[in-house]
Amino acid sequence: MSRREAWLSAGLVFLVALAVRAWAATLVSFPRPEDAAYYVDVARNLVTGQGLTSDAIWSYGTPPFAFPRPAFEVWLPLATFLDAIPIAIAGGPLGAFRAAQIASILVGSAVPVLGWRLAADVADSRGLGPRRARWIALGTGLAAAVYLPLVLFSVQPDSTLPFAALVLAAVLVIPRVLRLVAIAEVPPAPPRLRFSRRKAGRGSTAPAAPAVAPLAPSPLRLDRPLVRALVGLGVVLGIAALARNEAIWLALAWAFLAWRATGPAGGFRRRVRAALPLIGIPAVVSIAVYAPWALRDWSVFGNPLPGQALSNALFLNGRDVFAWAEPPTLDRYLGAGIGTLVGLRITGFLHNLGSVLLFLGVPISALGLLALPWTARGRVLAPLVTYSVIAFLVATLVFPVATTWGTFLHAAGAIHVLILISALLALDVVIDRLRRLRAWTRPVSWLGATLAVVASLLMTLVLLPGDASLGDDLAQRYAELPAALATAGAPLPTDGTPVITDFPIWLATETGTRAIALPDEVPADVLDLASRFNAKLLIVDANDEGQWPEILDQEEPGSECFQLVPLQVSDIGPLGSVVVFRITCYSPAVQGTP
Repeated sequence: MSRREAWLSAGLVFLVALAVRAWAATLVSFPRPEDAAYYVDVARNLVTGQGLTSDAIWSYGTPPFAFPRPAFEVWLPLATFLDAIPIAIAGGPLGAFRAAQIASILVGSAVPVLGWRLAADVADSRGLGPRRARWIALGTGLAAAVYLPLVLFSVQPDSTLPFAALVLAAVLVIPRVLRLVAIAEVPPAPPRLRFSRRKAGRGSTAPAAPAVAPLAPSPLRLDRPLVRALVGLGVVLGIAALARNEAIWLALAWAFLAWRATGPAGGFRRRVRAALPLIGIPAVVSIAVYAPWALRDWSVFGNPLPGQALSNALFLNGRDVFAWAEPPTLDRYLGAGIGTLVGLRITGFLHNLGSVLLFLGVPISALGLLALPWTARGRVLAPLVTYSVIAFLVATLVFPVATTWGTFLHAAGAIHVLILISALLALDVVIDRLRRLRAWTRPVSWLGATLAVVASLLMTLVLLPGDASLGDDLAQRYAELPAALATAGAPLPTDGTPVITDFPIWLATETGTRAIALPDEVPADVLDLASRFNAKLLIVDANDEGQWPEILDQEEPGSECFQLVPLQVSDIGPLGSVVVFRITCYSPAVQGTP
């Protein structure tokens, strides 16, 4: 396409995406899931001069366990840095969450544009012709602009869409780097001839036979365009590492493709010499980009890497993330038995495939997934396909429990674009064959794009308002909770002591009260936690999964220290499922009362 057409197409996709996300933001008034509230809370603290700190402790895997709590012991800061910009500019009149949505909407609107560009490259590489290529690209971009999974996370200021944008940027760069690699490869020089000193035979007068002298394999020629491209790729990988830990799978995908691009010709040594700069230059650059954050984590948490993330692989239950006295261990994990471990992976597989990739995008997601074995081929799609396979398999097989709580969900933004491209390619093939079969004289390349956009838009219009209403209910709950507690004689503390609760980030963000996570453990362990933080109040949702508050009916040791606080609220109102306990004594190991 011409430069003018490219700019007009990209602008159209961006404007449609921006309009849909602006409309969606008017419906979404509450940060769901809870990690979105975390990024906003830390951004607000950063803007107000409190630094990278959080008002909630949601995990006890990494010390220090004190307030102000240093943020990002597991998660990464890029989303917070993006959120902090509009919060600093418009956080006063709009509020922190509404202001943070501005950054999220802008980044989310860029993702369909990147998807449009990738689809255009795919169509061009397959020689589909200008008309078909144009509609595949435009259809992908416009479908991504209204596709429900991408719209939902475009109005929640968390790491999902910033990471998706960076993954798409990387997979757009990688094929261009590989083209430069093909140009820069130096062909082997012709073999030199030398004469053998060995005689042809006793008494022979024939001249010595020539022999081939082996040459050292030719290295890759690192010209300026290739080095610039490798440095740019390293910058993208380094910034992606500041968004999500799954950036390591993106880097691994590049390493695999770079190694494969060197080819087997010339032997193993030549291949290593050629692949080393291809992998090494982006690695050094990305490490340099990430290094300041690694030093920060080292100084605050004693570890330059988010090491707590590795313990997620030992979860047997999602609530292991809140463990206090019984953290996940390898012995406990292996002791669960092979049947349990296999079952966890089946559950993780079904969640990642169904809940994450399929359900919110049907019918287009179903078509795209079914067509992937045929459409996921070629040099242009190879980077995204490789990353998608690695991310899906690692989340399913290594983190089968943690992935049901969002591990793969937040890393799958770019994979949704892959599914859309696959669906558009499949629709294009079906419609083109139908055209030939029916002998249509007019081109109908636009039909596949129209079907994809309309189907995606209908799902968004039908399902988004219902999902947003769940956030409205939560917003009303935390708006009414402080007054209800004060009326019941158990007001939220104002002396800096935290409240124990099953949703600590929401409570801290919405009420300004410090909060710590409720471990899914026996009352004695919760009392030990309360004594460590001098907590005097426990707030729990009776409809939430886990054994609280029902465990208090079993008269476990320590149950007598939890005194029910009756709330004067309606059973069907936003506070109907909220149960509050006053902690009247600490664990037997700690004498005294709160």
